[in-house]
Amino acid sequence: MAARKKRKTGAAKKKAVKAKKTSRKTAKKPKKAAARKSVKAAARKATAKKAKAAPKKKAKRKTIGEGNYAASRRFDKDEVAFVKKNKARIPAMGKEAEKALEGPEGAALRDAEATAAARSRDIF
Repeated sequence: MAARKKRKTGAAKKKAVKAKKTSRKTAKKPKKAAARKSVKAAARKATAKKAKAAPKKKAKRKTIGEGNYAASRRFDKDEVAFVKKNKARIPAMGKEAEKALEGPEGAALRDAEATAAARSRDIF
């Protein structure tokens, strides 16, 4: 008589089936998929290193054309602040300046004004 195979119980049978499926999956898995995963992982690591290594810097505004735009903005801002601060005193300041031009120091003030005007037209 032929030898009979022992039948496996439910739990042992499930383990055997699972082991067969696992071995099939690893056998079928092509090498390309593993290579792709490693390339993707390397790319992620490289990107993370770049992000940590070089923090983003503010882009500086480039001057286009003539003039210093940053200085111009600063001047405008300061001028507005001065006017807000001295709004009530500005007419009195103008009258003081008029008196100074008409008084004994008027000639010196006009000379200084002419010197400044001439210097502003110099070609550097």
